[in-house]
Amino acid sequence: MTIKDIPIVDRALRKEFAAHEAPIIELIQAHTKDPFCVLVGTILSARTKDACTAGAVKRLFATATGRVFTPADLEALSVEEIERLIYPVGFYRDKARHLHALPGVLKEKFGGVLPSTVEELCELPGVGRKTANLTVAVGFDLPAICVDVHVHRICNWLELVSTKTPLETEMALRKILPVKYWKTWNSHLVSFGQTRCSPVKPRCQGCPIARFCHSPKKTA
Repeated sequence: MTIKDIPIVDRALRKEFAAHEAPIIELIQAHTKDPFCVLVGTILSARTKDACTAGAVKRLFATATGRVFTPADLEALSVEEIERLIYPVGFYRDKARHLHALPGVLKEKFGGVLPSTVEELCELPGVGRKTANLTVAVGFDLPAICVDVHVHRICNWLELVSTKTPLETEMALRKILPVKYWKTWNSHLVSFGQTRCSPVKPRCQGCPIARFCHSPKKTA
């Protein structure tokens, strides 16, 4: 795959994406329209399947005193209460500790207002570049390239990039991917990776972008 093939591949991925339920973070955004809720949902989703994340988000957000879940609602919960609400998401104890600290750090560093840049978001507890980029793209609807294991793997299988880590993939994509694709590239590739292009046994038969793929797991 070359840079000139990006529009063709994107159209195919967009069509595949439309045929499946959106990833949990997009569903959170559609339901709440709130960047803070997107951030919290993204923190919970790390190394956790969408169905499990959805349950944790539903229980946690149900403690809100208003229409949407806010930093004040989170601040009112103890670490133990957060653990109970979000279990069994992956690393739930670490995530509970980070979420408990989040409102205080948000007040101290940003006056209680959630920042909209990747660099500033990364100053918050439990927030790395993947979480920050996804919050910027989905929560704030601003250009950002979120790279998780699916994006990293598939972009390398397509030979759009040749990188060893998700961070390297993000930096490479920032140089070659047109900005108009930044916000949706993660959603499309994550959905594609979850529903068809799995790391162990990808469903290559009928794959709409098979001709661009150079995966060692390719079977068609």
